[in-house]
Amino acid sequence: MNYPPKHHQEDRFENALELIKMYPLATVITSSSNKVLSTHIPLVYSDKGTLGTLVGHLDKFNPQINHFEDKDHNLEIIFHGPEVYISPSKYSTTQLPTWNYFKVHLRGKIILKKEPQDVKESLIAMTAFLEGEKPNYVLDENNPRMHAALDYIVGFHIKISSWEGKYKISQDKNKEDRKRAKQALIEGQSDVINHIERLYENHQTKS
Repeated sequence: MNYPPKHHQEDRFENALELIKMYPLATVITSSSNKVLSTHIPLVYSDKGTLGTLVGHLDKFNPQINHFEDKDHNLEIIFHGPEVYISPSKYSTTQLPTWNYFKVHLRGKIILKKEPQDVKESLIAMTAFLEGEKPNYVLDENNPRMHAALDYIVGFHIKISSWEGKYKISQDKNKEDRKRAKQALIEGQSDVINHIERLYENHQTKS
């Protein structure tokens, strides 16, 4: 099998985990009864299990819950790292336009957690992880807003069964061009930062 190219595959799980923890907003894709649904939600990694477990929660009115409840559903999760378009002008040799990126794909089994205590514990744990080592905010277990929301949230665990790291970063180019592609990726992140203001301006929200 020639696809995906072996040099675009990340073969160390610890590197995939680093991306998962750094970019926790995942795309959760499910199929059930010939229908495909997707949701973008943060997932927190736990080392429980052979490859670990992902912990998350959904609004109980999200139709994807129905897929989770179907024991025959298919599931794929994608974590998205940095990415950028690479113009041939960036290279020292003649090349074609391309797109470089870091992605991690996971598959696993979903276990629903509907008990309020389970949901509360997952919300507290997720907040602690996202706040980091020096948190500016701690979600108290007696927080009244959280308690009011528990009836509208469904928690879940995903026991990871397989993973694939897709790191397409010009590995097939010469040393100089790999260096230039890396710099283009770094510069591309600055472009994203500069575009945020325009995204806000273009998306009219109610005041």
